Amino acid sequence: MNNIIRTSLSIYSQAFKQPTVFSQQVRNKWVDFRQKKDARKRKTVEDYGAIRMRLNVLRKNRIIPMELQEAAHEDVLKQPRDSNFTRCQARCVLTSRPRGVLFRWRLSRIVFRHLADYNKMSGVQRAMW
Repeated sequence: MNNIIRTSLSIYSQAFKQPTVFSQQVRNKWVDFRQKKDARKRKTVEDYGAIRMRLNVLRKNRIIPMELQEAAHEDVLKQPRDSNFTRCQARCVLTSRPRGVLFRWRLSRIVFRHLADYNKMSGVQRAMW
């Protein structure tokens, strides 16, 4: 009797793991790999950005001794490349488009215009005259 219950339970547990018609694919929160890559760069800037900026100030300061400048330069070279904030790209959160992004809404001009036309954005209206 016990064996019958075990085998039936194992069959049912395997059946629940199989995808069905009603199950949905769980997608990640990134539109494409470029957006994920940019998010990784932003995380690196968050971790190392302040240190990198301070080291750059020491490196470019002409008042302090040359040894300190060289030490700061070596430390900057040891930092990850992506810790420089200029490597981050503003991207649209819906399409991952890198150009024409409106900073306040984090949307590309094309998506912004589409959403504004159909009153999908609160307080935003296209100019009419």
